[in-house]
Amino acid sequence: MTKLPSPCISVCKFRREGHCIGCSMTKAQKDLFKKLKKEKHQHAFIDMLVHQQNDLGRYRHWAPAYAKRCEKRDVKSPL
Repeated sequence: MTKLPSPCISVCKFRREGHCIGCSMTKAQKDLFKKLKKEKHQHAFIDMLVHQQNDLGRYRHWAPAYAKRCEKRDVKSPL
């Protein structure tokens, strides 16, 4: 089992009703992802995050940055 890297892309500026401008997560969501141990739960979280980003808009930069982060850690990107 390979742990996915956090969806955080190290921007961490919370605007837009408490959502990070880099990854769209709230502080509570960032804490939640850290607690997820099962790979299927991590993948489900990433799917939820992509839907959240689509709803909020302006997050096209995230997917390539996250894919690069996964590649650095030698983990297949779930995107």
